[in-house]
Amino acid sequence: APQTEAPETEAPDPDEQEPRVEKDGRIRSYLTGEMVPVSQGNRRPLAIMMSNDKAALPQYGINRAGVVYEAPVEATMNRYLAVMEDYDDLTRIGSVRSCRTYYVYFAREFDAIYAHFGQSTFAKPYLKFVDNINGIEGEGSTAYFRSKDKKSPHNAYASFGGIQRAIEKLGYSQEYDADYDGHFKFAKEGTQAVMHGADVREAYKVTPGYKLNNPWFEYHEDDGLYYRFQYGGPHMGNEGQIAVKNIIIQYCPAAYYASTEYRNINVQADTWGYYISNGQVEDITCEKDGEFGVTHYYDASGNEITLNPGKTWICICTTNDMQPAKIEGK
Repeated sequence: APQTEAPETEAPDPDEQEPRVEKDGRIRSYLTGEMVPVSQGNRRPLAIMMSNDKAALPQYGINRAGVVYEAPVEATMNRYLAVMEDYDDLTRIGSVRSCRTYYVYFAREFDAIYAHFGQSTFAKPYLKFVDNINGIEGEGSTAYFRSKDKKSPHNAYASFGGIQRAIEKLGYSQEYDADYDGHFKFAKEGTQAVMHGADVREAYKVTPGYKLNNPWFEYHEDDGLYYRFQYGGPHMGNEGQIAVKNIIIQYCPAAYYASTEYRNINVQADTWGYYISNGQVEDITCEKDGEFGVTHYYDASGNEITLNPGKTWICICTTNDMQPAKIEGK
């Protein structure tokens, strides 16, 4: 009988996204790529401004964030946007500070509800582009409270209950937009993303180069996480030292508004940076889908990078007044 060739079977592509389907009451998180309860994974996340002034430390709730953006606000002071879905039991989140223009864009990348306590004059026109809960108007008193153990302006906090009541009163939907299909590509469950490029090198200590808080990350081989330090010691949230699976460093052109110390950071520009995970780093380029779309990160071959499931810390760095990050091997 004539021999028939076996049909060729393609090896499964580790970079191909798995369909996002519910399994045993859990679904893959848009923030971390991990399986989470459906009630969290299908609910729009909270994107909340957090202070990094020494007088405001520690940040409450920051350990729960699936994604954190760190970016300069005035001069050399940084502020965070903590994007979280796992916050149902939190009675104190913050301290919460005011909005800057580019944080509106970060919140929109995750179809998040944006929580902030006031805003700069320059940011005010942009708030109409995002579902937001403002501490100084609207349902501010519903969502936020002042603590007795800190001085103003470092004592404004949110809680899950307050945020939920404010969302209901403001009439915001808690379901993701029908067109939203996530931000990152994640490695399949049980696998790790592999960096392929010729530019891949070791990354055991990562120093982004921010001047005031001078943060750095140290890689721990035992759990595969990067532990964060700043102001000379461990960076502690109220639930322990912050540790993340992935670090993205994104360089952006930046200037100042008029004659102020307020930063004007262009997060729409096509730029460059680094992706760091599992003790390695590769060079990336960054491209945003339109004004309010998702930022995609590509490796040297032009392929969209695949992140390892877990938490991601994104350092927004300025091209004009920051040294390139220092990334060291073992």
